[in-house]
Amino acid sequence: MSFYLLMQGILIGLVVAVPVGPLGLLCISRALMLGPACGLFSGLGVATADALAAGIAALGITLISGLLSEYQLLLRLLGGAFLCFLGYKICTAEPATRGPTVNVNGLLSAYATTFLLTFSNPVTILSFVAIYAGWHVPSLDGHYVAAATLTVGVFTGSALWWVGLFIGLTTFHAKFNLRFLFWVHRVSGLIIAGFGIIVLLSLSPLSASLGIKF
Repeated sequence: MSFYLLMQGILIGLVVAVPVGPLGLLCISRALMLGPACGLFSGLGVATADALAAGIAALGITLISGLLSEYQLLLRLLGGAFLCFLGYKICTAEPATRGPTVNVNGLLSAYATTFLLTFSNPVTILSFVAIYAGWHVPSLDGHYVAAATLTVGVFTGSALWWVGLFIGLTTFHAKFNLRFLFWVHRVSGLIIAGFGIIVLLSLSPLSASLGIKF
């Protein structure tokens, strides 16, 4: 049972991590701008938040999910504004073939920002609830060891994706020319900022009155 949950968690972690959303683009952009290590720590922040959300969803804990739902408006406002800010910074950054040296505090900051952006989004937990329903994952309410096993599996699967991306970017980073990096910065920055604008627009009274959901 434990091995099955571990393998199931690894597969779920991979399924969640592989699609490139705004945070995936952010991690890749950081890897290209600040070096693969910064991208890896950013990705591990996402993986940790995904794993924690997976554990909460598996246990059916209502306290944290309730708090996230209660403060959803504020969290989405802060998250949307921060994505717009990050998108602007990335879009206006000058490309360099070799990223600047990032110290430990910079790596911890990269980890913390992506963790908070991922975990503070109520959709993260809800997405795991939907995945569990589709994959027929049983309720683990009260089964803490089983839930921990599933959580470790989700983190492992998600982390494997980011480690693989880190290895690839480390291998080919020196081959990226300035023109390629210029367009990566501009396109990814605009997309990330676009996601932030969409989140902010979803908070407007007009979108709510029209029943528009983002």
